[in-house]
This record gives sequence, C-alpha cells and structure tokens, in this order.
Amino acid sequence: MANDHPATRPANPRFSSGPCAKIPHYSLDKLADAALGRSHRAAIGKDKLKAAIEETREILGVPADYKIGIVPASDTGAVEMCLWSMLGARKATMVAWESFGAGWVTDVVKQLKIDAEVKTADYGQIVDFAEIDFNTDVVFTWNGTTSGVRVPNGDKIPADREGLTICDATSAAFAQDLPWDKLDVTTFSWQKVMGGEAAHGMLILSPRAVERLENYTPAWPLPKIFRLTKGGKLIEGIFRGETINTPSMLAVEDYLVALDWGRSVGGLKGLMARADTNAKVLWDFCDRHDWIANLAEDDATRSNTSVCLKFTDDRIKDGAAFAKAVAKKLDTYNAAYDIGAYRDAPAGLRIWCGATVEAADVEKLTLWLKWAFEACIEEQSEAA
Repeated sequence: MANDHPATRPANPRFSSGPCAKIPHYSLDKLADAALGRSHRAAIGKDKLKAAIEETREILGVPADYKIGIVPASDTGAVEMCLWSMLGARKATMVAWESFGAGWVTDVVKQLKIDAEVKTADYGQIVDFAEIDFNTDVVFTWNGTTSGVRVPNGDKIPADREGLTICDATSAAFAQDLPWDKLDVTTFSWQKVMGGEAAHGMLILSPRAVERLENYTPAWPLPKIFRLTKGGKLIEGIFRGETINTPSMLAVEDYLVALDWGRSVGGLKGLMARADTNAKVLWDFCDRHDWIANLAEDDATRSNTSVCLKFTDDRIKDGAAFAKAVAKKLDTYNAAYDIGAYRDAPAGLRIWCGATVEAADVEKLTLWLKWAFEACIEEQSEAA
C-alpha cells in the first residue's frame, strides 16, 4: 500500500496549530531590517514596536479609543494579566468548551478563588451565549483551538452589559470577524494566524476595560509583568510600545513582515477569505467521505483555522491509536507535520487552515489523508 501514495506532496507540509506556518515564500532575508543589538527603548526600537501596534489596529479595524499593547508570555500572558488585574470586582462567568478555556476556569476558580459560575460544553459543542449573564464578567475563547469550534458571531452579547467580556481570540484574530463593540478585553499571539514567532502576546482593551483597571484594585498582589496601572492610572506607555520587559526585536520584525504580507492579500477581508477557502477544502472532503467528519457538531460553529476532524469508520478498533498512526504516517512521508489532536481533545486530527496556509497544499493533503486512512485500515486488518 505504501508504494501507492499520492505522487505530489504539499509544498509546505506545516499544518501545526501553533506555532503555525510562516507566510508564503518566507525567508530569513525578510528580517534584514531587524533592530538587532539595539535597545527596544531607543528610537528605532520604539518606532518598530509602535508600528506593530498601529498596523495591528489598521488591519483588524480596532476602534481608535481601544488600547493595544504588546505584553510578555504570548496569549497566555495576556489572558493572565487580565484575569489577575480585573476579575473580582463582580461575579464572573467562566465559559469553556475546550482545554484552553478549561485552563482559565482553573486559574479563576482554584487559584484566584473568585465567585464564578462555570458553564461548559463538550468538545465539538459550544455553550449557548443566550444563557449567559453578561452582567457578570464573562471569560471565554472565541475560537477553540483544540476543539475546532468557534463563536459564530457576537449577536448574543448585549451592548448594555454591566460586566466585562474577556475574550481569548488567539486562533481567531486575523481570520474571523471580531465584533469590537462586544469585546472589552481581547488577546492573541503572533504565532497563530499570522505565523509569527512565539513569546509575545497582544492585549486589546476597550474604554470599559480601562475604566475597570483604573477604578478597581484586586485583593491579591500582582507581579510586575501583570501590572497595567500605576497610582490608579493606566500605564499608557505599554500601549505605545514601551513594553513591560524586553521584547525580541527579531520577533517584532518578523511580525511586521507578516502584517505587511497581510495588507498585500487584502487586509482582514483577504486574510479571512484565505482561511475560509482552506477550511472549505477539508469540509468538502468530509462531506465526500463517510469515514471522517468535523468534530464541530453545528456547521455554524466550525472553525476556519484549527479544523478538528474525527474518524467515524466502524472498522477502527482503537480510535486514539488509529489517529496517531495516521498522523505519524503523514509525518513520516513529509505530507503533514504536527496534525495529531491536542492531548486533551478527542482522538482525531487537527489541521491548521489559517491564512498563511495555501489552499493548493490543503487539496494535496486531502489525497494523503485518504491514502493514510486506507493504509492504516489495511495494517490494522493484517495485525488482527
């Protein structure tokens, strides 16, 4: 069977859901203008950090009165800063339908010990936002990176809410339409949809979020990298590129290159369209085959970035072992790297379809998926 594999492979087999594929035609030469060996507090460093913020604002369409900052520790750091700095002023509602959302529940309920209602849904499903009390502070992921399920829109988030909405949008930003008027805190990292390098997080605050920071002091101590205020006022410098700790100017340059590419493909609309096109290749593939399906149960909530798939063939005896065998075979043949399901998720595959991935590569991957599935079914039969 192995000799019957498809004749051509994806030009770029990097379908990892984080860090994600670099922009098409990427090369290290594109980083030649990086401010290496220079202080991030020198004019050249400040200018590049400020450009990263303002170009993010331009592409994402972030309102002018929202604050955008570059913070430590990737998306995780950005989320944690807000959980520790803002929660506790009123009751919270923690919403989770995948592993990262579940992690925020643990931090709030077990570490901060905040009065919180926890609403959960199984992998492949999503919590009904109509059942959430938005007069509490609500913490949720927009796109479940490990479950392939996303919030379809912000229609059920009321404009007159009393609480804050704190949204982990790390695998949604630049690929999905985020309703800024419904989001008070939004976080993401460079290494997802834009294929940037790790370790830096983006924090976007609405005026309501700033008001909370300036009028509420949590009962617990805050480490330096979590502090967003001083003397009861927002530290404005953070939102001009004066970062809390030393950023990598090489990673900053890499992000600027990615943002420039994002503009070249049509900005946010172009980036969203690329992700939609990529994901549809897999959705259509599932529709044509009865042995594989999208983990998302409702088509309206299917992710267009972290597409999660499950095997449904009755001949499969051990789902986890079978999925691992398929992923390993694709890796061995250099057809797809790092596409096994997340460790806490149901057995299956997770294929990144964000804007930096080429649709032609996803098309070729589907041929390899079919081949690998059939090969593993045959091997399972022979081993029986």
